[in-house]
Amino acid sequence: MKVQLRLRMSSHDAHYGGNLVDGARMLGLFGDVATELLIRLDGDEGLFRAYDSVEFLAPVYAGDYIEAQGELLEVGRTSRKMRFEARKVIAPRPDLNDSAAEVLEQSVVVCRATGTCVTPVAKQRKPISP
Repeated sequence: MKVQLRLRMSSHDAHYGGNLVDGARMLGLFGDVATELLIRLDGDEGLFRAYDSVEFLAPVYAGDYIEAQGELLEVGRTSRKMRFEARKVIAPRPDLNDSAAEVLEQSVVVCRATGTCVTPVAKQRKPISP
């Protein structure tokens, strides 16, 4: 099962000089993706237990459109192992003018992570299929 969302980073997301977006914002997106995966699987939001690995691979700026996706790798009795990736798909072009932007021919991977979520048995409303 896979889930994907796309959104634009705004000036409110910029945390550092040069409109650079804090890497934690990508982890927040991964949390939203994980929540949707858990709702689709279990009928419950579950809880994010831990990240196993996180790699920040390229900068993200206000005005960038980010596509965050996640997929289930393993499903245990209560644990759900997931993999996440965030890609920049549209970037602003301030060198052209203040409102110019373009769809990138090749998306840029900005962050990758793996982690584990948990849905307690008592909160699982959907049976796990074999």
